[in-house]
Amino acid sequence: MKSQRQGLWFHLLDVVFNIVVIVAIVAGIRTFLVSPFQVEGNSMVDTLEDKQYIIINKLAYLLGNPGRGDVVVFRPPNDPGKYYVKRVIGLPGDEVIIREGFVYLKESGEGEERKLTEETYLNDRNEGKTYRHPPGSGDTSTVQYKVPEGHFFLLGDNRQGSLDSRSFTADNAVPSPYVASKSIKGRVWFIALPITKIHALEPPVYGL
Repeated sequence: MKSQRQGLWFHLLDVVFNIVVIVAIVAGIRTFLVSPFQVEGNSMVDTLEDKQYIIINKLAYLLGNPGRGDVVVFRPPNDPGKYYVKRVIGLPGDEVIIREGFVYLKESGEGEERKLTEETYLNDRNEGKTYRHPPGSGDTSTVQYKVPEGHFFLLGDNRQGSLDSRSFTADNAVPSPYVASKSIKGRVWFIALPITKIHALEPPVYGL
């Protein structure tokens, strides 16, 4: 009888140990490697749609830095309690210019201004319609952003319906367009659901 009780306790401890190990592995994967998120809203159409589930790669930015064109999940400066998903346009040291509905760049260390071409992710409604804040204003006047070190400038693919770096403000309503590197949690790796939409996201190659 005593041997049976010891065997039962051993079995229970073994089950508990395995559960703890599994939970620790899952927590480690979610913390350091990959994590699921659900898209809210239409700020990234046609690339991402409302209610889709995406998987983000966290390891990518533990080993490297966000690149231009990456679609990322981050905490915005105006609402640090929430997660947003947008596309990286300006890198540290870049100057981003929005003029007449288009995006121009002076890359860090370069003096020449170049139009951001190959924005193939923009649909017909948004191509050539990147306006200054508010995004749907139709205001084509020029606005410039100098991206500080350790920060990034992000835009949604739905340029007329996205709260992004053009709209971010600090608590005192002062414009705060740049997202700190530490606030970027990972790169969108692929769309997981719905099944009919499953595919990996590849960053574009810009003609700069």
